[in-house]
Amino acid sequence: MIVARGVHKHYGAIHAVDGVDLDVRAGELFGLIGHNGAGKSTMFKMMLGLIPVTAGEIRIDGAMVAGHGGANGDFRAVRRKIGYLPENVVLYDNLTGLETLQFFARLKGVSQADNHALLERVGLTHAARRRVREYSKGMRQRLGFAQALLGKPRILFLDEPTTGLDPEAIRGFYAILRRLKGDGVTMVITSHILAEIQERVDRLAIMAAGKVQACGTVQSLREQMDLPLWFSVRVAPEDFEAVRAALGHLPVGAIEAHDDHIAVQCRREAKMAVIAALATLDGKVRDLGVHEPSLEDVFFGFSD
Repeated sequence: MIVARGVHKHYGAIHAVDGVDLDVRAGELFGLIGHNGAGKSTMFKMMLGLIPVTAGEIRIDGAMVAGHGGANGDFRAVRRKIGYLPENVVLYDNLTGLETLQFFARLKGVSQADNHALLERVGLTHAARRRVREYSKGMRQRLGFAQALLGKPRILFLDEPTTGLDPEAIRGFYAILRRLKGDGVTMVITSHILAEIQERVDRLAIMAAGKVQACGTVQSLREQMDLPLWFSVRVAPEDFEAVRAALGHLPVGAIEAHDDHIAVQCRREAKMAVIAALATLDGKVRDLGVHEPSLEDVFFGFSD
């Protein structure tokens, strides 16, 4: 659905994006993560046709993207299928929530028939006729999300979409994304809250210094980094030494005793051997947890 090849964006001597290749599949929830200044927002703007590429090309649904209003007819048609939620939502304070959607619907040339349903979908029915100046940060963010959904887009670009949302609103936001994904909508999302997207994206790309450092599923990136796993082995204190003895012949790293459990670090290839060794302890193991490296661990591994 989205293809970028050799994309560069230079501002004088600053290479904001420096040779990016990307492929986003149709119906995929794709994450784009990186430090501030990594080039994520610049990539968004180029994919939307808001700014031109310095070199390379971007195609969305087969149409070549062009910036600064130079879009060809094919991309103009594709752009009508795109919804965008920017990182910093700027709305007209003197309009109500409903008037805001009416305004954007006219700009997009789409029907206003779904405006009330969209406000209900994002939890703003109660504030439909309140001025936006009275909205909280989270309410503004939800209204911005509603405008991105105008016209039932087939492609969504979501730049830090949960900024200002409380936990309940974040859960509701991702519930909407799940339904959109079920309908075949392609979505690209950026977020600094890595734990939030870790289990929700299909694949992601890690950007640093304007380049894509790695791309794949969270699990494939974990394996690529070869980061160690941690076992949390719950046993009685008097059985700590039995656990140490059972694991003594295996290539494990740290073995740390805590109040009622032992933390064991091991390489991924030793995972099953550790489980097999613990299974020989005749019921001494009361509980067992396996902790994979987090997306944050993977991110810092690739971006540092």
